[in-house]
Amino acid sequence: MSNIPETGRTPRVQIRLVVIQVLVFSLLFTLGGRLWYLQIRNGQEYTDEAKSNHVQQVVQPAVRGSILDARGVPLADNETRLVVSASRTELLKMKDDGKGVLTRLAGVLGLKPKDVRDKVRLCDAKTPQPCWNGSPYQPIPVTDEATTQQALQIRERAEDFPGITAEPTAVRRYTAPGKANTAQVLGYLSPVTDEEITKAKDTDSPFLRSDQVGRSGIERTYDKELRGKAGVTRYEVDNLGRVIGQADKDEAQPGANLVTSIDARVQGVAEYELNEAMKTARLETDRNTGEKYKADAGAVVVMENKTGRIVSMASQPTYDPNSWVGGISGKDYAKLTGKDSNYPLLNRAIQGQAAPGSIFKVISSTAAVNAGYPFDGDYPCPSSYSVGGQVFKNFESKGYGSITLGRALEVSCDTVFYGLAHREWQKDGGIKPKKHTNDWFYKTAHQFGLGKETGIDLPNEVKGRVPDRQWKQSFWEANKDGWCKQGKKDGDYVEKIAYENCLEGNRMRAGDSVNYSIGQGDTLVTPIQMATIYAAIANGGTLYNPTIGKAVISADGRTVQEIKPKSHGKLPMDADTRSQIDKALAGVTTRGSAAWRFGGWPQDKIPMHAKTGTAEVYGKQTTSWFVSYTSDYTIIMTIAQGGTGSGASGPAVRKIYEAMYGLDEEGGQDLKKALLPAPQTSLPKIQPDGSIDAPEIKPYEPAEKPSPDENQQLAGPPARRD
Repeated sequence: MSNIPETGRTPRVQIRLVVIQVLVFSLLFTLGGRLWYLQIRNGQEYTDEAKSNHVQQVVQPAVRGSILDARGVPLADNETRLVVSASRTELLKMKDDGKGVLTRLAGVLGLKPKDVRDKVRLCDAKTPQPCWNGSPYQPIPVTDEATTQQALQIRERAEDFPGITAEPTAVRRYTAPGKANTAQVLGYLSPVTDEEITKAKDTDSPFLRSDQVGRSGIERTYDKELRGKAGVTRYEVDNLGRVIGQADKDEAQPGANLVTSIDARVQGVAEYELNEAMKTARLETDRNTGEKYKADAGAVVVMENKTGRIVSMASQPTYDPNSWVGGISGKDYAKLTGKDSNYPLLNRAIQGQAAPGSIFKVISSTAAVNAGYPFDGDYPCPSSYSVGGQVFKNFESKGYGSITLGRALEVSCDTVFYGLAHREWQKDGGIKPKKHTNDWFYKTAHQFGLGKETGIDLPNEVKGRVPDRQWKQSFWEANKDGWCKQGKKDGDYVEKIAYENCLEGNRMRAGDSVNYSIGQGDTLVTPIQMATIYAAIANGGTLYNPTIGKAVISADGRTVQEIKPKSHGKLPMDADTRSQIDKALAGVTTRGSAAWRFGGWPQDKIPMHAKTGTAEVYGKQTTSWFVSYTSDYTIIMTIAQGGTGSGASGPAVRKIYEAMYGLDEEGGQDLKKALLPAPQTSLPKIQPDGSIDAPEIKPYEPAEKPSPDENQQLAGPPARRD
């Protein structure tokens, strides 16, 4: 037996009991705190989550709003089609990941099994089109062209097609009224991605997994207004998924309709004439190389002078936007993006950059006046101009003696502008510039809005380029190492240029300024930039933001939100200079470089102003430019590798004007045939039921073309074909 008394153990036992009691109470306190947190503090949140585990949502897609032309003609609307879709979630539950089901489905639809499987695979960086770039949890459309018989087979044999549905669904339709597909302006749709859903979750316009989203064109710019809001019905279900009641329901809200300033009739004419001009250019021979012109791309813009609204915008090569509806096929995707496609998805009116050539001379003329040279002064126009041993020739090497700036614009004399730019370069210090240079020619270009976006309501507009001193420095820093490796003092032409650029590529040389003054060298502009500038000359000096959207009208027609014209500045010229330039541009069509294309034009009724441009591009054929305006409209056309401005683009621009004003080739006017003799100001009416009383559009039927001899006879010998 132990000799330790009983009283000796009591303190230790008591301490142990106290420790155990503390631990028990601590655990109870922690448990109680957790229960309070779950049931009181966050009780409602967990209750809601618990409910949601027993709630299933059925989404009713909203009908996307229509895109209308200025008179209410649908350019894009919706039609009901039988859409066959596959649930990727259900397919992946199968042992073969649904390959058997998709193979049977391909047999019913008359498609290749591989094509069907490709459509339901998910897109990633390594997966080529076709693939699904939307949410993996929403049904993936396999085809939107199913026949009634095919849909019945799928429904009647549901056990053979688990995860496959065939339902009538409203899908996008691009109507191409009068054969005017307006592709690059409209854009296209594709499914919303999980990333987009997450980003838009807390905004006033969240996405549902079933949504289609605008990817380019005005489908993208006005996506929020056009999309509407999908309807959602929530059903309470039990653990077996059986419906036991309806929780709540949000009705679908159709998207609003977008009225544009596009006139489908003029759009059809512009698209046709651009395409024909390119075909005609390919028949002509480049005198420098003896090869036929390639004329591989082009663009045309018709703009209202006093608002900046776009009446027509076309780009070549083009495509059918319907090819994206229901998911694009691999074959179609390759046609649109492959190396040999020449990238028809590109909107060359706002994304095509090129040297402007002589259409840039309105900017150089303004710069000269702002630098102190009188518009009506006398300036030598020799056939060539020498700078540091390098000879810069006048186009076609023709001289005109001593002429004014106005006459230099009319006949597009390069050497007048060479001399002025060279003199200003010398005043700024030449190769060793002053600390504070005037840089009139570069400064004025920026004031005209070049080197930045015009603000058009289309995505992905490019800025172009003004190759000023700042650009020269940054470009040299980025390319110096490559030039120094490639350059050779006694090498070929390219190696010599690289050698010179390595040493002084950051310096503004005389040749740079001389070339720049006629829109050559490193200068890049877009058609929309130049259209905006010439429209401003026509309207008195206001630079408008080009716009395509004219109004957003609710689906029932009751709410109208007009999109007002906006200005982003004024031309850097006074009223006298504008008037003198305006007069000179009128002379271009009567006695200047475009006179041979405008013989018989009713100048007394509809005064025509124009400027031709033929831009040289290293390694390619010349770019054709033709820009013109009346009191109402500005039209610009450009054709890459298309030859001269008046030769390739001029006739097509005249044809567009003739259709708009109802003119024949002798200058007679028939207003009954005129498509748009004045800008459209009223908005189309949309009925409460959503219907629109839109006029019918017929395809453009051009008049017979006169023979080249007849056309030449109308105008007489050209002053100069720039």
